[in-house]
Amino acid sequence: MADPVSWLMIEPGWQVVDTRGEELGRIEAVTGDSNADIFDGLSVASGILSRPKYVPAEQVGEITQGTVALTLDRAAFDALGEYDEPAESIDVEPDAASRRERAEESVLGTDPREHRVGLVRRVAEWLGLAERR
Repeated sequence: MADPVSWLMIEPGWQVVDTRGEELGRIEAVTGDSNADIFDGLSVASGILSRPKYVPAEQVGEITQGTVALTLDRAAFDALGEYDEPAESIDVEPDAASRRERAEESVLGTDPREHRVGLVRRVAEWLGLAERR
């Protein structure tokens, strides 16, 4: 697993490689809480138009400037699930919320595309042209 401090330096656009050093993709996002020093994992896209995969922190090996090496081979990486970006905030409804409001929430839910990285931003990050956040 990655050094507890080194994950803080990972940035979108960095190269991700497998156990043999072959490129798997690029970092789209780092998940965790830097204030609490919690590293959850990475969002890695294998192509500009591909959906990113979620790589748990336990699968992150060596981190060097610009490159993250995983403890996975290509087949294991390809078998990983799609990354679902967490909501930036959640709405907690009081117990007094109306039945109509609760029914709408359970039927409509939230839009899963609401927090996805946009195509233009993804291309800019992939090419190293995006401004760092």
